[in-house]
Amino acid sequence: MSFYLALKEVWRNKGRFLLIAAVVSLITVLVLFIAALSEGLASANREYIEKLNGELIVFQEGVQLSTTASRIGRSRIAELRRVDGVAEVGQVGFASAKLVPASGDGEFDVSLIGIEPGLPGEPAVFEGQQLERSRSNNVIVDEGVIARIGAKVGDTIRLKVTQGTDEEFYDLTVVGLTDRRQYFFQPAVFAPLLTWDKIRPQGADGQPAGELVSNIAVARLTDPSNLEAMADKIEQDVDKVEVVDRQTAWEAIPGYAAQQSTLSTQQFFTFFIGVLVVGGFFQIQTLQKVAQIGMLKAIGLSNWTVGWTAIVQIVTVNAIGVLIGAAGTLALTANFPVTVPIMLTGPTALASVLALLAIGPLGGIVSVFVLLRIEPLRALGMAQ
Repeated sequence: MSFYLALKEVWRNKGRFLLIAAVVSLITVLVLFIAALSEGLASANREYIEKLNGELIVFQEGVQLSTTASRIGRSRIAELRRVDGVAEVGQVGFASAKLVPASGDGEFDVSLIGIEPGLPGEPAVFEGQQLERSRSNNVIVDEGVIARIGAKVGDTIRLKVTQGTDEEFYDLTVVGLTDRRQYFFQPAVFAPLLTWDKIRPQGADGQPAGELVSNIAVARLTDPSNLEAMADKIEQDVDKVEVVDRQTAWEAIPGYAAQQSTLSTQQFFTFFIGVLVVGGFFQIQTLQKVAQIGMLKAIGLSNWTVGWTAIVQIVTVNAIGVLIGAAGTLALTANFPVTVPIMLTGPTALASVLALLAIGPLGGIVSVFVLLRIEPLRALGMAQ
């Protein structure tokens, strides 16, 4: 009976209920879009560090885990490799460059990342081969570069960097393709560390002679489950370093925490607005049909049936709106250009949709209580 009454009213007043479903769908689009933007921005910031093939990241001490300020030299790397429990250590350096397409137009920024071939920090390739020599003009590019210029194994790419006051161009050969490894919102080009040190942006006098310096070191452990103890051990055995896990490292990226908290706050207020909108609509609906509910109760309809009818109606209309909004958001995000940091993952989308399905019952609970409290005689104007 409850389902019949609920769906019958929805069908007979299609325009009214379609309006609230449309509002719910717009709220759904907004919530899912914010969730996708939050995930996309977070991923564009942390992707390379998140996917590193090592458990611990070593920074210079006193730089607040800043990859740009940190400096780790070869002598420090040698000390790290001697620590008991450390299996392998790889140096990683970060710089920025511009990739110039073959046409010469539409150049774009890339993260130029220097890594040691065969050691932690080098990404696995899904096509082509890994880097083999420390001194070579071979590079690996990630899917961000592939999407923008259609790079293939064997192609030559040109990087433009500023050295001193001059712009220098370097032609590099793509030998491997890897998955998305963005760093600081830029697609990644991976070069051998010695090549990276040669071509990266630098002052007019070039790099001073001395040991090869990177920004961080990535350590792979013999026992990956022993993170905290190994981090403490490395800091005790090696001077002037700070050791953290990958998550701590990416959360320390400038602006990462503030960005995520801002977007989370926006999501919360959007959900709150949704609860108020749905609740307000069904409250108005309830006030408009007090007499009809009074009549149904007068002829014997139970409070149980009245309450379930309202709940079924709320859930149905809300679900229709959420489904329309979710479908629209999927179509919208699928057609954004690769330069827009939008990423709607399955877990994120599922969590948001489940939360949106809950705003209907939460918003409409007040109207259900109002329905249950309606007195038949008073509703029909017969009470004294």
